[in-house]
Amino acid sequence: MYRIYLHIRTALDHTAPAGWVLHERVLFDYELLYVKEGHIIVTVGDITYEGVPGDIFLFKPRERHSIRLAPGSPALRQPHIHFDLIERPDSPEVKISFKPIDQMSEQELRWFRDDVLSSPPMQLPSRVRLRSSALFESMLLGIVDGYERKLPFYETNVKGMSIQLWTQLMRELYWQEHEHVLTNMEALQAAKLHLSRNLDRRLSVDELAAASNMSKYYFIRSFKGAFGVPPMKYYQSKRIEKAKQLIQFTTLPVTEIAQRLGYPGIHAFSRALRMAEGVAPTYYRGKDR
Repeated sequence: MYRIYLHIRTALDHTAPAGWVLHERVLFDYELLYVKEGHIIVTVGDITYEGVPGDIFLFKPRERHSIRLAPGSPALRQPHIHFDLIERPDSPEVKISFKPIDQMSEQELRWFRDDVLSSPPMQLPSRVRLRSSALFESMLLGIVDGYERKLPFYETNVKGMSIQLWTQLMRELYWQEHEHVLTNMEALQAAKLHLSRNLDRRLSVDELAAASNMSKYYFIRSFKGAFGVPPMKYYQSKRIEKAKQLIQFTTLPVTEIAQRLGYPGIHAFSRALRMAEGVAPTYYRGKDR
């Protein structure tokens, strides 16, 4: 997974009049365009899309695209941002392109960013339709407002808001692909909380699945889809995390810590810690105290 260090090149809330056309071009960076008002026709490569209020378009480096207002649409309101997903030393120098690639200079050809959004693990489509766009719209307009006001430390503020926006978009797309997770999220959150609060008990998947009103295998699949790990692996990681805290920040004997966390004995506890962390319990005793 790439580490995201966004560089916001510009952020605008632009209204284009009837008849407006953006002729085919390629960008050095990414552009995220949100259709707030109007109806547009967008061509990306050889594929044509319609854009209506609430739609998001993502234009990627080197990707041919053009935009025009649909017949009868009086105007287009398009809050949008240009950005580098991963900030580079030359990010402040790079301009916004309005050219096709065959009209670019040698210097401009060196400005192209790497496109990391056209392949896993962060592959994104050119058009995104959200289940509900209200939160995303509010976040995007907040970025535009912060960029335009340019109050002290606005760069840090805008970057932080942009990362939140990006997280919201990725999360929304994830939910669209895992509807079963979203449908059961309340029950899954309750199961996760139950695991975290009962580290001293020997819990079972059958018990958790029954409490969540799901079959065992459906529960495991849904839990992993929601939180990235199977339920019992999450449970074991929380027990190990708690054990490390108790060893490091208390004077409790290791045998008592093992007992408090539901291990049948010191040997089982030591074995679990070695498997998870590669060290014995004594490694954490007195560390950073």
